[in-house]
Amino acid sequence: MALRAKPRATRAAPALFLALFLALFLAPSFCAQAQTPDYAGFGGAVFLPYLNAPPPGQPITRRPRLGVSFGGETRAALLDTGSTSVVVSARLIPNVSALPQLGAGELVYSGSGRIARGTWVMSPVTLSGAGGAKITTRPLPVLAVSDLGCLPKARFCRPRRHPRDVAVIGIGFAREHDHQSFGTPDHNPFLAVPGMGEPGRLGAVRRGYVVRRDGVLVGLDAANAAGFSFVKLEKDPLYPDWAAVPACISIAGRLPPACGTLLMDTGAGKMYLRLPTLQREGVSAAGKSPVLAAGTSVDVTVSGAPGISYAFSVGAPANPLVPDGAILAGDAANPKPFVNTSFHMLNGFDYLYDADGGFAGFRARQGR
Repeated sequence: MALRAKPRATRAAPALFLALFLALFLAPSFCAQAQTPDYAGFGGAVFLPYLNAPPPGQPITRRPRLGVSFGGETRAALLDTGSTSVVVSARLIPNVSALPQLGAGELVYSGSGRIARGTWVMSPVTLSGAGGAKITTRPLPVLAVSDLGCLPKARFCRPRRHPRDVAVIGIGFAREHDHQSFGTPDHNPFLAVPGMGEPGRLGAVRRGYVVRRDGVLVGLDAANAAGFSFVKLEKDPLYPDWAAVPACISIAGRLPPACGTLLMDTGAGKMYLRLPTLQREGVSAAGKSPVLAAGTSVDVTVSGAPGISYAFSVGAPANPLVPDGAILAGDAANPKPFVNTSFHMLNGFDYLYDADGGFAGFRARQGR
């Protein structure tokens, strides 16, 4: 009633309330997005070229691999930003029974549906690239695998006892909520390099990495972080980790886009999308309901990282950003929108993760 008695106040009030809303609610978001890390004074980064790196100037067409060893023979291992932990067949670890034992454990790979089961052991790990470049970590938990199981309705999985060919270097973050409760930062080999600090205590080497289509830089400094667009990550409310990269996804040009999270996953050749019903209706291939039909457009935008977005049409052979397929994944337990990009995103962008500062970064490749 008082507002009606004073017409001038009624005209000014909406503007005042809008200004207060922007100041109180939107400004912190903009400030968080505008934050950029300072890498001055850090050094010691090591570049590990992939064992199967593409020729210079050529796109990456296979999941990247590095060497892994425990003082014995070096084995080729998948470099996986979609999981966290070094996971290796127990038979490939020399004198595994003599290593400090941390108890039974398992790690689930939701894309393939595989369940790696075994024993956590403490060991330093040597990771190597082409040409002899290598790093050796501090001792960290390693899953010595004695059994492979499968999730119900697993896409690509067969159970096996005492497998001899399991070798995965998991360097991801924010993976604990996806069947990987053990995937905490203390299990990440790229955060356990001598010279690196610990959470809350910086070392001479900044904890993080840059993943490119030809190799990976372990450790961050001003030179190898130049040109990146950064998004400030939220802290995970449950685990001692950072939350996933925020992103918005649209298929077939449908608006508004579905906003959730993005996973840069070098361990996957296919893209996985979790979208609300209105986004996914009528876009799957006949007879293959979970797969996007050829020609369907996919648009992905990283929230808070200016200028970082890309688009493609499913099945377009000339575009190196196109994944091997695009699968519509359903998960009643976690319905939030989600995109797993596949390693093909590396043909358009370099990818940075800063565990000390809580940043993800993307740098568009020239001539992509």
